[in-house]
Amino acid sequence: MSINSIRNLLEKANANSPDKVALKYDTKELTYNQLYKKVNQVAHYLSEQGFEKGSRIGIYSNKSINQVIAILAIVSTEYVFVPITRLLKPEQVEHIINDCDIVCIITDNSKVKNIDEINFDGKIISYESIDKDSISFEEIYKYYNQEYRCSIKGHNNAVITYSFGSHSFPKGIVITHRNLIDGARVVSEYLKLKEADVISGILSFNLDYGLNQIFCTLEREATLAIHKFVLPSEFFTHLINDKVTVLPVMPINLTQIFDEQKHRLPNPKQLEKIKTITSSGGNITDAMIQNCEKYFPNADFFSMHGLTEAFRSAYLDPKQIRIRPNSIGKAIPDVELFIINEDGIECKPREVGELIHRGGCIYKGFWNSPQESAKRFKSIKILEKVINLEGELTDEIVVASGDYVYKDEEDYIYFVSRKDDMIKTRGYRVSPYEIESVVGENLSSIKECAVFSIDNEEIEEEIVMIYSAQKQIAKNEIIFELKKHLPTYMIPTIIIYKQSLPLHYGKINKSELKQEVLNTI
Repeated sequence: MSINSIRNLLEKANANSPDKVALKYDTKELTYNQLYKKVNQVAHYLSEQGFEKGSRIGIYSNKSINQVIAILAIVSTEYVFVPITRLLKPEQVEHIINDCDIVCIITDNSKVKNIDEINFDGKIISYESIDKDSISFEEIYKYYNQEYRCSIKGHNNAVITYSFGSHSFPKGIVITHRNLIDGARVVSEYLKLKEADVISGILSFNLDYGLNQIFCTLEREATLAIHKFVLPSEFFTHLINDKVTVLPVMPINLTQIFDEQKHRLPNPKQLEKIKTITSSGGNITDAMIQNCEKYFPNADFFSMHGLTEAFRSAYLDPKQIRIRPNSIGKAIPDVELFIINEDGIECKPREVGELIHRGGCIYKGFWNSPQESAKRFKSIKILEKVINLEGELTDEIVVASGDYVYKDEEDYIYFVSRKDDMIKTRGYRVSPYEIESVVGENLSSIKECAVFSIDNEEIEEEIVMIYSAQKQIAKNEIIFELKKHLPTYMIPTIIIYKQSLPLHYGKINKSELKQEVLNTI
């Protein structure tokens, strides 16, 4: 058994804390020993199915304790776990199944019909009994009680995740067992997680940020309190009743939970147990920080930055959140970050360049896509003008992130834009992130904002801003405020109001919004 595996963490947690509550969901609880036994039962059943080593098994279901058991069972075998988010359309689910050749899907009753629609011919396992021809967890728990042993290597593939826009079929990113364990150890360390912590499980378990909550829980033998976010009032009830101490969120969650009339929000004294808030996957506004400071008075706020190709790159020390609220911070432990220009030379302070990630948490590459992998996973020779490649050791892989960033005089890093998102207009390069930040800081009546571009032959690209608010705001009022903070060429020419903005994986779905705009032209 590799020490660099989640399976190893599960075995240690069972040995050290068998009676400790591992998972909570509503009124249900599982101790580490109960969790270990159920994971073993499902893993044992999977291992007997005769799938080839490395075969891909998908999980397509709603959030539940059984979903966590299914995840841990797959990563306790020599198979590979493929998350399939419940929000995907049938053609997107079919793409994942075909792209990585899924042989088995674990699901719940609500998703079986969707699987039938795409004519999946592999094995289907459900949490509850569906019909006499399929196997369920209920039956597995009843009949599979033999001892289960496994041998996992840290360098083997563990997970393949897919992140969809609304009109594309991307490649999956391949994550090893070592990647999972490194992410759990590093994050648990800089967040100072403890055995007594109760971690909120409100994030989706379909991407690495959400999965990391499960694995950090195991790493520290803490408790994971699962919650399906629907209404802010239910969310706060979850925090209070489950005695949550660590709250991982995306910025959109902070917008949602405080999008209530003030008299409906809880007394901050009821939320004093929360000591840590983490955020990743979007812009943090001053209003979000103020709300967190008011309603979570004892919480340290960690703003974090990750990559598609590497789980985590940077985090901002909570002491800096008021001093440098727009910074993504500095490198996490075991990682070095470099900023280089187009000539491969390290950028000076305030000079924008590409973020290069070296060290831990680098994923393996894109599934069956050497071209996509080659764009991001580079030889360390890309840094030959920055560091000394002693002994001509050039086989190390680094990630050329595609993120445009700069650092200040104290080496704090600031995100500018994705390389592919930069807008070219009137001879200038414009960062949509910069415009969105100005909106967030200066137009408090706007809840959410998305900035992108559409083609315009006369000026290359035209800047579009779509926002949501309680009511529509006069276009001239928005432009007047933006002109106080931005040059003329950065002012959006198309400004559209919507009551709410479409989301995908917790982020505003700009692809869908752009298509809506193009359809109206």
